[in-house]
Amino acid sequence: MTAPIYPQLGSGALSQFPVQKRRKLRTVRNVSEDGRHVRLSDPTGTTTEWHLTYDDLTDVEMATIHDFFAVAEGTLNSFTFLDPTDNLLANSDELDHPVWEAGPLLTLSKGETDPKGGLSAWRLSNRGDGVQSLSQSLGVPGSYLYCFSVYVKSLTATNVAMVFGSQRTTRAVTPAWNRIEFSTRDLGVGPMAFGLELAAGSVLDVYGMQVEPQARASGFKSTGRGGVYEGARLADDLLAVTTLGQNCHSCTVNIIHVDHL
Repeated sequence: MTAPIYPQLGSGALSQFPVQKRRKLRTVRNVSEDGRHVRLSDPTGTTTEWHLTYDDLTDVEMATIHDFFAVAEGTLNSFTFLDPTDNLLANSDELDHPVWEAGPLLTLSKGETDPKGGLSAWRLSNRGDGVQSLSQSLGVPGSYLYCFSVYVKSLTATNVAMVFGSQRTTRAVTPAWNRIEFSTRDLGVGPMAFGLELAAGSVLDVYGMQVEPQARASGFKSTGRGGVYEGARLADDLLAVTTLGQNCHSCTVNIIHVDHL
């Protein structure tokens, strides 16, 4: 049985401002018989908490959140949470990491000058006779609204295809850095692939690959684990709702994710 997904609002966003996010790290301490202390970081003991505040929710949006509480049965059942404050892609600066799937004739080289003046951009070179792609699959539903964005440039003007599931669009690439975006939904159930397709002979510099569960791109966020949290849970058994009138509701939702559970 597929775990439920925390719902989006009617606007396509998962939250409203302000969003509070807190991460707790765990350190394991061992005390030896002679009194010496040994401390080691425990990477599997990380706890992440979100405090989401909602105002002016419509009747439909409030019913959606209420129904989700009923499905989750409060703190009982786990679900997948898409962090609204983060980049959903994992290892966003490591395009040679195994989470990325590259075409067999696509060459990747790192250390190119990025739009912020650093050396974190990658050069993608398609030396084949056909289209080559670079993509990452995420365990997310296609029916949600996502914004896929990336900075691109090329020595000569060209085009690149941005792909999300079965959806695709073509964007122009110029010799100057430019951030391109693709906001859409898909009919697929998941997992969904987000990526770029390069035509034969194309050479492209890329930086800041990002996917967000919302309509437009925010500032680029470099990631390690990425913002898809499977096994998240509600932190409360009750949902307190304030209703000021028709199509005007407010509530708060607390969510927790613990790596070792």
